[in-house]
Amino acid sequence: MNSYVFMTDSDSDLPYEFVDRYDLQMVYMPYMIDGKEYFDDLGRAGKQAEYFDNMRNGVVPVTSLLPTAAYLEYFEPILAEGRDILFIAFSSKLSSTINNIYAAQEELKEKFPERRILVVDTLSISAPMTLLLHKAYQMYEAGKSMDEIAAWVEATKLHTHAWLTVDDLKYLKRGGRISSIAATMGTMLDLKPVIILNKEGGMTSVDKIRGRKAALRFLADKTAEFIENPETQELIILHADAKEDADRLEALIRERVPNLGGVTQYFVGPVIGAHCGPGTVASCFIGKERPI
Repeated sequence: MNSYVFMTDSDSDLPYEFVDRYDLQMVYMPYMIDGKEYFDDLGRAGKQAEYFDNMRNGVVPVTSLLPTAAYLEYFEPILAEGRDILFIAFSSKLSSTINNIYAAQEELKEKFPERRILVVDTLSISAPMTLLLHKAYQMYEAGKSMDEIAAWVEATKLHTHAWLTVDDLKYLKRGGRISSIAATMGTMLDLKPVIILNKEGGMTSVDKIRGRKAALRFLADKTAEFIENPETQELIILHADAKEDADRLEALIRERVPNLGGVTQYFVGPVIGAHCGPGTVASCFIGKERPI
C-alpha cells in the first residue's frame, strides 16, 4: 500500500467505472436545482440525458463552491490514519474552490504537522483533467512518489486540450461569459463560438463559426493540428446530450487523423454542463502546448 492517498474531484468528469475499478478517493462537487442540493455522481445514476433535457425545458442548475469544512471532512480521516494526500485539483482559474482546499490544507497542517497534503492545480477541467488522471494514477499504482507524479502533471498540464463548441449561446450569457447583445446577435447569425482551455487555465473563445457543421469541422481541423502521438493515446469526445454530433465529430477527426489510437465518448458532467448547456461538443486530447 502506498504511504499516501491519491485524490481528485468530480469536476474531472471521470467516469464512475474508473472510480470503482480503482477504488479512487473522490471529492464530489455540488450543484442546485430549484433550491435542492445535489452532488455530481459521475453518471452513476444514468440520468445525464435527462439532466440536459430538463435544461432545454427551462430548468436552471446553479453551481456553488464546496466549503472548507467539506474538505476537512474528506482529508482529516486519511491524515489521522497516518497517510499523506496527493490531491489533483481542477483549474484555479475556473473557480475559487481551490482556495478552500488550501485553507483546509493549512488548518490540517497545524493538527497533523507530520503529515503532508500536496495539491496540484491542473489548470484543466473535465476530460483534459481525466487524461492527466489516467496517467497519474498509473504512476501511483506503479509506486511513484507524490512529488514524481506532481512533477509529471505540472510538465504535462498545458499540453492537454479541450476544443469545444456550444449549441445555444443563452447558457454562456446566463453564466456571464458573454453579453446579452452578443448572445442575441450570435443566435440571429447562427454563430457557434469555439472555446478552448488557455494557458492560464481559463476558457477563451478563439473563433466564431457560422453553422454547427462548420464548427464541428473546425474542431476536427484543430484536433489534427495540435494532437501529438495519436496512435498511442485515447482521445475523448465530450457531449452534452448531443450523441449524433459527437459521432459526426469522431468521424471527422478519424478522417484527419487516420492513425488515431482510440476514441472514447461520454457526457459532460452536471457542474460543467450547467455553464455550457445542452448540445455542447468537445474534442479533448494531449498534444502540442496550448496556443494561447
